Amino acid sequence: MKIDVLVAEIGSTTTVVNAFDGVETENPKFLGQGQAPTSVREGDVNIGLQAAMDDMKKNLQIEELEYRHMLATSSAAGGLRMTVHGLVYDMTVKAAREAALGAGANIHMVTSGKLTKVDMIKLNKIQPNIILIAGGVDYGEKETALYNSEVIAASDLDVPVIYGG
Repeated sequence: MKIDVLVAEIGSTTTVVNAFDGVETENPKFLGQGQAPTSVREGDVNIGLQAAMDDMKKNLQIEELEYRHMLATSSAAGGLRMTVHGLVYDMTVKAAREAALGAGANIHMVTSGKLTKVDMIKLNKIQPNIILIAGGVDYGEKETALYNSEVIAASDLDVPVIYGG
């Protein structure tokens, strides 16, 4: 089954996924829901997310599930392993770190300036669930954010990257 949007809410105890189709029409449809225990304690919220998707497939009586977009939120206290990278610690990094904490992230690494080889080794060991790159606001210095984005994109990490600038 192919759907338009899969919406996931990763909570402190339960992960819930909801499937929607026709979201760009006048009559969007809710197709179904699945849930599973959140896997924060296992150190990887993807385990609970996959279990919730498996539950939804069972509820919808389907074998395969494909989606065009996935939207996810987390209210789990520190459920997402996140790293934050910016230009200057006292400005972009500090603001990005506070935004990540406010979103419920468990921050495992914070860097300022261009990522080094040692930083990338640490980043690969952490295996974050999400990466935040900040900087280049108000038409400011953008070279560092672009460099960090390229280094992360060239790595073996298969993780969503958010740019805040």
